Amino acid sequence: MKKLLAIIAFVTVTSLSGHAIASDPVPKSTDYMPSLITATPLEGRMLAITIVRKTIGTIQRDSDAKQRIRKIYAEDPMMLMRAVELVSMEFKIIAEANNYWRK
Repeated sequence: MKKLLAIIAFVTVTSLSGHAIASDPVPKSTDYMPSLITATPLEGRMLAITIVRKTIGTIQRDSDAKQRIRKIYAEDPMMLMRAVELVSMEFKIIAEANNYWRK
């Protein structure tokens, strides 16, 4: 359970911009994912990161909790790999929705 929480914290903390904090409520009118269709693979990858970040931010809103476990994942390369797996799973779904960007 500690490792899962560390993964969640890692992705959230490393993905947040300096302006966005996961504990801030997202306005209901904000639709960060109106479609899985993207123009390029890079846009698809960025959408995958956003999906993971928003999911984790919704689950763990306590920024203090995220800070407490930062030391755990900062020294564990497997935690980074697990975070990459989460983004990869979302990216695969997006790539399939975009027919792998083939025309």
